[in-house]
Amino acid sequence: MKIIVTGAMGQLGHAVRKLSSGSDHTFVFTDMNESEGVSRLDITDSEAVKSMTDGADVIVNCAAYTDVNGAEANESVAMKVNAEAPGILAEAAREAGALLMHISTDYVFDGKGNVPYDEDAQPSPVNAYGRTKLEGEKAIAASGCRYMIFRTSWLYSDVGKNFYLTMNRLTAEKPEIKVVMDQTGTPTNAYDLAFLLCHIIENGMLDKTGIYNYSNDGVCSWYDFAREINYMLGHTCRVEPCMTDEFPTPAQRPQYSVLDKSKIKRTFGVDVPHWRESLQLLIDEHYN
Repeated sequence: MKIIVTGAMGQLGHAVRKLSSGSDHTFVFTDMNESEGVSRLDITDSEAVKSMTDGADVIVNCAAYTDVNGAEANESVAMKVNAEAPGILAEAAREAGALLMHISTDYVFDGKGNVPYDEDAQPSPVNAYGRTKLEGEKAIAASGCRYMIFRTSWLYSDVGKNFYLTMNRLTAEKPEIKVVMDQTGTPTNAYDLAFLLCHIIENGMLDKTGIYNYSNDGVCSWYDFAREINYMLGHTCRVEPCMTDEFPTPAQRPQYSVLDKSKIKRTFGVDVPHWRESLQLLIDEHYN
């Protein structure tokens, strides 16, 4: 099969590149910036997308505008990347007869619940980033293509910009930091999500279309996550809890965005690692 991967230079795309290296399928990696083993593709350019995806069996969209605070001031830019571009990819997938695998977010929910969100929960985003990602889901569903949408949360890895790398740096540099304790969710190791995508492709499970939730298992606050990072790295920084209103940001965040993974476990027969286990594996350089 021919698999096109967008956003190959981002943390999830990077993980897919590493985990698919031994595949018998043909993977074509793309990003806005050309690099060794990565072709240039602007996913907002419909003609370029159609040309690149001609003959594809699967399109894996790892590209996104992920600056949550930046989206508040640049919602039109975020909408172009997170909503219009997935619509373009979906149309290209429909014309090619390909499956589109698209990454969405827990931020499509308002976070006012207190039990894990399943795939049938009503989306109601509280910020621009969440709104643009929800519009991307709608554009894909309206296209008529075959698709799998994976809603994930708190994605991190050893590349790019993410909470893990920020805490790695801050806990090494500072004697004390404060981290919010009243936002609850689940971290997701990008390699675990990449493994799931590759597992589906390698095992030919391309007929199981629909929306799925995927994060690591367990529940924590950003404060809990930061404390574990600090502890596992052996840093001596004092990590203190604080409330969201002590550090106001342009974008409102869901207070509770834990995802129910029952459907994805049942459908694809995968085990979902606990977030602490996956964090330790990353720190131990298990994936390098």
